[in-house]
Amino acid sequence: MTLLGPAQIRELARELDLQPTKRLGQNFVIDPNTVRRIAALAQVGPDDVVLEVGPGLGSLTLALLETGAGVEAVEIDARLAGLLPSTVARFAPEVADRLTVRCEDAVHMRPDAAATVFVANLPYNTGVPIVLNVLEHFPTIGSGIVMVQAEVAQRLTAAPGSRQYGVPTVKTAWWAQTRAVGKVGSEVFWPAPNVQSGLVGFQRHPQPDPVAREATFAAVDAAFAQRRKMLRSALRGWAAPLDPVAVCAAAGVDPTARGESLTVADFRALADAKSRLASP
Repeated sequence: MTLLGPAQIRELARELDLQPTKRLGQNFVIDPNTVRRIAALAQVGPDDVVLEVGPGLGSLTLALLETGAGVEAVEIDARLAGLLPSTVARFAPEVADRLTVRCEDAVHMRPDAAATVFVANLPYNTGVPIVLNVLEHFPTIGSGIVMVQAEVAQRLTAAPGSRQYGVPTVKTAWWAQTRAVGKVGSEVFWPAPNVQSGLVGFQRHPQPDPVAREATFAAVDAAFAQRRKMLRSALRGWAAPLDPVAVCAAAGVDPTARGESLTVADFRALADAKSRLASP
């Protein structure tokens, strides 16, 4: 199998008369060692079906197929989606039958196969919505590795109380445990972005209760909508007609704390306390 380097990537781009666009976050990986590293970190093997978002010209796709796994690639750019099967057939004909391609927006995609692992070089501008969509709607996926802008990687893995901690952190933590697993320099991309990238790994928790999730996420949204306010003020609208201080007390949460200091378990406790106090 031949993985794609700078020469092959530029050749494929010329065949499509392709100019990468910032709108779609198109930065293609041109380093075979990087894509092999990602596949290894994801622990992908022959028994897996990998959901790959944003395959682009196929660098990571080929590395995933090299492991023996099947790959379901989701690409929003119709030109790239159309080229990918022939690229795989050209550089790795022996594994071409293990690739399927879908042309659609990954922010709104729904399962089409029983994928087990999520591995992706995500667009910088839609990385968080795609991760949350996958965690919510693809329950067969138990783990994964995503490459995102370094700032996004920090937000997905931040600890409570840190500057990067926010809504994406808490909502991702509802579904899975995340960890930072590496950094990626801009030199492995074409065109080279102006920012560094990070690798984030995740391991899914047991499937949560969807009703509890909706209630918990409502509390999260309310707390971070007024991030610098204490919970007794930030949660006033969310708790109404209940007293937010009473809800916090019932949840065992300090009403003078701010949302940025709470864990996902704290937000779940707030949602449960509100439900109990509101019951007749």
